Amino acid sequence: MKPLHIFYEEPNPDRWIKFDRYPRKLIRRLFRGPEPIGGVKRWFVNLIHGLDKLGYPYIINNYKKLSKNPCVWALVIGKPHVIEKIPNHINIIYGPGIGSHPLEDNLFEKNNNIKHILISSKWFKEMYDRDLPTPVPTSIWASGIDTNLWKPDQPKLLKGAILIYDKIRWDWDLYNEELLKPINKKLEKEGITIYYIKYGNYKEEQFRNLLSLVDGMIFLCEHETQGFAYLQTLSCDIPILAWDRGGAWKDPAMYPHKVIFQNVSSVPYWNQDCGEKFKDFNEFESIFILYWERVCNFEYSPRKYIIENFKLEDRAQAYINLVNDITSHRATSLD
Repeated sequence: MKPLHIFYEEPNPDRWIKFDRYPRKLIRRLFRGPEPIGGVKRWFVNLIHGLDKLGYPYIINNYKKLSKNPCVWALVIGKPHVIEKIPNHINIIYGPGIGSHPLEDNLFEKNNNIKHILISSKWFKEMYDRDLPTPVPTSIWASGIDTNLWKPDQPKLLKGAILIYDKIRWDWDLYNEELLKPINKKLEKEGITIYYIKYGNYKEEQFRNLLSLVDGMIFLCEHETQGFAYLQTLSCDIPILAWDRGGAWKDPAMYPHKVIFQNVSSVPYWNQDCGEKFKDFNEFESIFILYWERVCNFEYSPRKYIIENFKLEDRAQAYINLVNDITSHRATSLD
């Protein structure tokens, strides 16, 4: 087996003087502990764990190897600054840790060596396919989930509690009035214990601990390109009531003056085992009783959905197969 040449680095520029990024990184680790793993890094980490489970060889960030072997393909999981380090004669497969939109910068116009883009979900791929400034083939690849880490407590007992996961990106004050407050009021009226967590303000261990205290989760986010937190929740066998408003991609940096695209999804990977969805508070009110009744009767099977579709080794094997197809010029779009 030929090893995969995988590239991923978090940006860590100098701030005040040359090379000060090194002591700053050490000081941050001493005072804050290990840095939390964000979405882009999670794609990288989970892929590596999946390859380890398969025993498949890989090499990480060996830029010298590229200079000596022009036949090697560079597999850049994410971050544009990494692409700038790849020699111009090397073919690149880029993703799934790509920018929120292909017009975010001029990356695809100035890098002709990007030969294929991996994108994490169907709606996101459709937006890229429509708006890429230069024609580049794309395929869908979604990360696996560590089902050994994200697993339910045993035995499963009803706790009468729900976690509200707040990942509302824009117009938070508006949605606080239209969604958060009315949802809280509804849950209080039903006598349900409420826990709350806000995206970006927690460590994964805290999230897992909260999931062990609840029977369900209300997931509030305008859209997700994959959605690690809600998939991790499903892996813990916690059914979700998801705000899936659909409609336009409303990043204020581009919408509506540069980009108008629809339809987005907050839960791009989903089936009836996972829970229920709603578009607004009126729909939430009409579906909540059904959702909660099914939760209390253990009628959902969210972990089953994750085990069947997102095991680390299965998604790593899908990545290997896709890379082999692309590098042998037989690439197809895979859902």
